[in-house]
Amino acid sequence: MQLDGKVAIVYGAAGSMGGAVARAFAAEGARLFLAGRTLATVQALADEVRANGGRAQAAEVDVDDRDSVEWHGDEVLDAAGRIDVSFNAAGMDAVQESALVDMSLDDFMTPITEAARRHFITMTAAARRMAPQGAGAIVTLTSSAAKEWRHRMGGFSLGCASIEVLTRTLAGELKGSGVRVACIRANFTPETARGIPDGATDPLLADTLLPRLPRLDEVAAAAVYLASDRAGATTGAVLDLTCGAIVS
Repeated sequence: MQLDGKVAIVYGAAGSMGGAVARAFAAEGARLFLAGRTLATVQALADEVRANGGRAQAAEVDVDDRDSVEWHGDEVLDAAGRIDVSFNAAGMDAVQESALVDMSLDDFMTPITEAARRHFITMTAAARRMAPQGAGAIVTLTSSAAKEWRHRMGGFSLGCASIEVLTRTLAGELKGSGVRVACIRANFTPETARGIPDGATDPLLADTLLPRLPRLDEVAAAAVYLASDRAGATTGAVLDLTCGAIVS
């Protein structure tokens, strides 16, 4: 198993993306510490993982609150002795389908501020605890919006781009520490949304080369890879899962 014996924190674990990654981590042997704002939903996932033979603990953690994340990091160290993997699936609030010239400053700034704040807090918390170990993997998640031309996305594109910049910057600052920082850039994943109207994703499909959109299990598999020793030569990089919407 790719993550056998590794200790992994998953933030935003109760969401569809966080849950898929958490289940994939557990299937590959990781010991999970699941974090989210609503304890009941995170606990339900931990119970599911344990029922399937995995190891998981749940905690109520607010990724907007640095003290909350730092407390949890210490709790994980006390319980497991180390942190090998940090994955942040916490989303951001974003107003879209509105022209920039018609958008309020607050609506524009919200996803930028939330993305930067939440990832700065969780990534630096992990880095401070991993560097003394001499090893670890910090895995971030962004979207095709970080690089595409598509309009009427408000501040969401800038929020996604900020995550990729943080990934590169922190990877550089951790040079020589043995800690890797890498990012997954996925396209819209239909399984994460409910009640999508017929034809709503046609413009997205038209921009892909495959043509299709990524599956949730593909994103989870990418997270497993980046968290594993098989990706030991990968840091400061973005793994593109946009189905060809972005070609770089």
